[in-house]
Amino acid sequence: MNDIFDEKPEPAPVKTVPQHEIDAQILREKTARLRALRLAQEAANASMSGTTGKRGPAKKKSPVKAEEKSVSLSDWLTTQEKEGRRN
Repeated sequence: MNDIFDEKPEPAPVKTVPQHEIDAQILREKTARLRALRLAQEAANASMSGTTGKRGPAKKKSPVKAEEKSVSLSDWLTTQEKEGRRN
């Protein structure tokens, strides 16, 4: 008989994936799952409290009062010398 028909086809080469690619994919899946859980929890909390879930405007820090202003460097150095500290 003919040997061409008796031969079995060669198996396709197995493509190996580096470990860092596997780890990255696992991390992406985990991040997506946790993000979905967080968003679901925020939506549930927002519906219970009646808020939209969005943050309000950022709070501004109060301006520095005149008494709390920083001392100039020359004044600070003078004070340090008067207190007996060395440079």
